[in-house]
Amino acid sequence: MRRRTFLSTPLLLPTLVTAADEPVAYPAVRPGVKLVFPRDHGAHPDYRTEWWYVTGALDSPRRDIGFQLTFFRSRPGTAEALPSPIAARQIVFAHAALTIPGDRLHHAERVARANLGASFSRLDCDLGIGAWRMTREDRSTGEVFLLQMQSPQFSYDFTLKPSQPLLLQGDGGYSRKGRSPELASYYVSWPQLQVDGVLVVDGRRQAVSGRAWFDHEWSTAVLGDGAVGWDWLGINLADGGALMAFRLRDARGATVFADAAWRDAAGRVRQFGAAEVSFTPLRTWLSARSGASYPVQMEVRFGEHTLRTLPVLDDQELSTSRPAEVVYWEGLVKVDGTLKGRGYLELTGYAGRLQL
Repeated sequence: MRRRTFLSTPLLLPTLVTAADEPVAYPAVRPGVKLVFPRDHGAHPDYRTEWWYVTGALDSPRRDIGFQLTFFRSRPGTAEALPSPIAARQIVFAHAALTIPGDRLHHAERVARANLGASFSRLDCDLGIGAWRMTREDRSTGEVFLLQMQSPQFSYDFTLKPSQPLLLQGDGGYSRKGRSPELASYYVSWPQLQVDGVLVVDGRRQAVSGRAWFDHEWSTAVLGDGAVGWDWLGINLADGGALMAFRLRDARGATVFADAAWRDAAGRVRQFGAAEVSFTPLRTWLSARSGASYPVQMEVRFGEHTLRTLPVLDDQELSTSRPAEVVYWEGLVKVDGTLKGRGYLELTGYAGRLQL
């Protein structure tokens, strides 16, 4: 879930108040809506929050280098009545990270208003903040996603090519996030993307190859039922399958809602409800920066399967400040057990319930 992403937002209420005291009515996420592509790869700016999230694991120039690039769009419910095209009605921000085993996590961030440094399309995946870009293109050899970002420490220019169909989470893309039906998102995943391109670290340019995972979610209400954060897992399985699993937690660490989807090597998809999914912490890592204790090794059970996560690096905590402080753990993990693979574990709400 990215989100996850707005990472650890509070329950996003269906209405807020603008500076002119006019209520903003955000649309609700409802079941039965048929998603249409490529249109639904694009932005849905009427909704309160949205994110496009790509994580990956490289095999060359060195195995188990991890990368993340996430774009977030927020409709904060302010400045709605202002006539200016650069009023802060839509905020776009982005997080990028690079995990190098045996070294450290590098990360960078960007933020801008729509029409004032940031852009997005309603028709397809086409997002940008300056030179940071995430776009989808149709080519003669098939469709691809393009990722581009630059920072003083690291940069990358990657092409992601699908090797299998989209995976619509939940019921045709309607993904429950709690007991109440309004606690939901529209949620689309694209596992097993083939990665090629160029990575630059400390001025050194290297060709890369690997596998990635793409998520796109949009919603109005994310956290409810007393939830303060979530644990999320997106894994490209070694046999060619894919696994997504998440749970929402309350302040005591108890699960308030859970879900999982497994696509096996033959392409068959099984959905698992809250009663069939469990997350059990096995080992924690304590951040000296935030004081948060993250369960970086986790046992995840769904149906007849039991998996265990092993981080390639314990310290994969991101601490960002724009447009507001956000602290979360987002890291490349290996998975073993009844299924094996690599992917990303996201842990939010451990440094406190975040407000954006």
